[in-house]
Amino acid sequence: MPSGNLIATLYNDHQPWLISWLRKRTGCSQAAADFAQDTFVRVLLAERREPRAAMLNEPRHFLVTIAKRVMIDSFRRQSVERAYLEVLAAQPESFEISAEEQLSLLQTLLELDRMLDGLGVKAKTAFLMSQVQGLTYPQIAEHLQVSASSVTKYMARATERCLLYLMDNPW
Repeated sequence: MPSGNLIATLYNDHQPWLISWLRKRTGCSQAAADFAQDTFVRVLLAERREPRAAMLNEPRHFLVTIAKRVMIDSFRRQSVERAYLEVLAAQPESFEISAEEQLSLLQTLLELDRMLDGLGVKAKTAFLMSQVQGLTYPQIAEHLQVSASSVTKYMARATERCLLYLMDNPW
């Protein structure tokens, strides 16, 4: 059976169940429907890259795994947006930027968050302290209470993560 037909069957057979599963976790019918739709979009995109639908033994388990990732990404994005808005609100009135600049900054922050996804907290913090705050490795090491060689390792991992991300997601 062609891959598109398998995805259509997966959607028809499991979409109502997935929405119900998501509704129980989110408490919101609209959010559940959005997450379910995003889940199937991810499945469809992944299937185009590497067909696997024909090999699914437990489609609901597969869909739940994808749906959890969709929700985590959404919650992370909301967290970044809230933090950004808090920082923006704390700025003096003389520090005004246009709506377009705000959107561009927010999109950049979200992209950076996706880029650093999967790094440990210390590695992510070290990278941001270096790149955003301009701190030296010894300053970062002092702040994180680790050795400078640990900071070097964190930076290498973060840089590698960024390069791999950019190879998969060209601007």
